[in-house]
Amino acid sequence: MTAIYDLLYQLGVTANYTGFFHTAYAIALCVERPNRLLLVTKWLYPEVAEQYKTNWKAVERNIRATGNIIWRENRPLLEELAHRHLEQKPRNAQLLAILAASLDTGPPAD
Repeated sequence: MTAIYDLLYQLGVTANYTGFFHTAYAIALCVERPNRLLLVTKWLYPEVAEQYKTNWKAVERNIRATGNIIWRENRPLLEELAHRHLEQKPRNAQLLAILAASLDTGPPAD
C-alpha cells in the first residue's frame, strides 16, 4: 500500500480526503485482480464499501472527488502514467486502470 499512497501523494491527493483511502484500496484490489475493472459498480465499489463500512455510492463519489483533485493538481503526471495526452478527465474506472497499471509489475492474474 505504501507505493499506492506515494503515488496518490505525487498526484496531489492527501490523506485528509476519505477518497484517498477508498481510491488506494480500490487500486490495490485492481492490481490484485484487474478484471474487477470490468464491473466497478457491481464488483469493485461494493468491496471497497464493505472494507470502509459505507455504501458503494459514497465510494464512487469519493473516488470521483479524488480524480478531480488529480486532474487539477497533477494532470501532467497522470498523462505520463497513461502514456498519452488526455483530452478530458478520465472516468473512475479509467483512472483506476491507469493507476493500477502504473503499479502492476507482476505476472498477469489468473
